[in-house]
Amino acid sequence: MIKLGEIQKLIVVKKVDFGVYLASSKKGNEERVLLPRKQVPEGCNTGDEIEVFIYRDSKDRLIATTTTPPLTMGGFAPLTVKEVTKIGAFLDWGLEKDLFLPYKEMIGRVEEGDEILIRLYADKSNRLCGSMKGIYHLLSCKCAYQPEDEVQGRIYEFGHDFGTYVAIDDMYSAMIPKHEDVSQYRIGDVIDARVTNVKEDGKLDISIRNKSYIQMDEDAAMVLDLIDSYAGVLPFTEKASPEVIKRETGLSKNAFKRAIGHLYKERLITLNDGKIRKA
Repeated sequence: MIKLGEIQKLIVVKKVDFGVYLASSKKGNEERVLLPRKQVPEGCNTGDEIEVFIYRDSKDRLIATTTTPPLTMGGFAPLTVKEVTKIGAFLDWGLEKDLFLPYKEMIGRVEEGDEILIRLYADKSNRLCGSMKGIYHLLSCKCAYQPEDEVQGRIYEFGHDFGTYVAIDDMYSAMIPKHEDVSQYRIGDVIDARVTNVKEDGKLDISIRNKSYIQMDEDAAMVLDLIDSYAGVLPFTEKASPEVIKRETGLSKNAFKRAIGHLYKERLITLNDGKIRKA
């Protein structure tokens, strides 16, 4: 049986000028697929076994190739967006026919040149397509990373109420908590992060912020610049709502309070009359 979207070993059952026909056995009365001439190994003969990948050509006919793509049926890999059209995007996966990513399978805007995690599936017409959905369930939870390890990962989905989903090494499941500011990032961006927790199921909690004592200095410097931009008096205090603080500073309320406390301790600000002023 010839399996679409998979790598399999097939047998040469017929040689023609434009390539060889392959089948799953030597019987010759079953489904066949063409391996184009330029893909046929030198010295290949009838009865030989060849490992190929099966997909569809530009005319939707089954075709074989000895080129191994970065992903097979049900798998996933980072692919580069070659073109965005009115019907979807086309992705480079190393084969002559680009992989189609329908708009309904996108979970965010993509642009030419983006490298995004893609899952391979067959649509209702049994054509191979790419999807940005379902990556979460394919990622591994078995990694050797521990808290405080520095890691690198690719953002594949913004979870809004839950956080930001990241694939560490394009392989392992991780999440940035929702209170951390990721507004400068897009899906496909590769980030540096720090492991903060390894859950019982093996999934990682990660942070794009530095260790607290380093981050507090950076946050404090940013808040001081913000006070300067308001002519030395901040128009809100640490008693403001978390939403206001997040909007104005990009910090969580706790991080903002730590920064204010640090600045006050260093006597760089005053807290008189319910106002935060530069000293």
